[in-house]
Amino acid sequence: MLDRAWIAAHIPHQGDMCLLDAVREWSPARIRCASASHRRADHPLRADGRLGAACGIEYAAQAMAVHGALMAGDDAPPRQGFLASVRGVEFKVDQLDDIAGELDIEAERLSGDDHNILYRFELRGDGRVLLAGRAAVILNAEALK
Repeated sequence: MLDRAWIAAHIPHQGDMCLLDAVREWSPARIRCASASHRRADHPLRADGRLGAACGIEYAAQAMAVHGALMAGDDAPPRQGFLASVRGVEFKVDQLDDIAGELDIEAERLSGDDHNILYRFELRGDGRVLLAGRAAVILNAEALK
């Protein structure tokens, strides 16, 4: 299992914005991560005293970033990418901070190349799906400047 320290060393998200605690399993096609950061009172994405369900998209995006880092190998520096779009997102809850258990974040690579990737993602917690959708990721964001 890869822990938060490994994750923080391999993705651009640092400090409190590194939301993931562990990689549970991964393959070239998919990744499963875990996090308990959604319950933190000082969560950087909290607004008006709550962590809205849409913040789950950031958890999924970070899982995708970790997947990219794993695919690149240990010697590669973190690669800058960005979420170009999300589609078909289904929210099954209004907020995440009232989920008692750990978040289970899964991302599955549906298609892509060295520049663009399409993922399916799903967040689960307390034995149920919290949100799910698809996301397009553009890699090599530095080239777009």
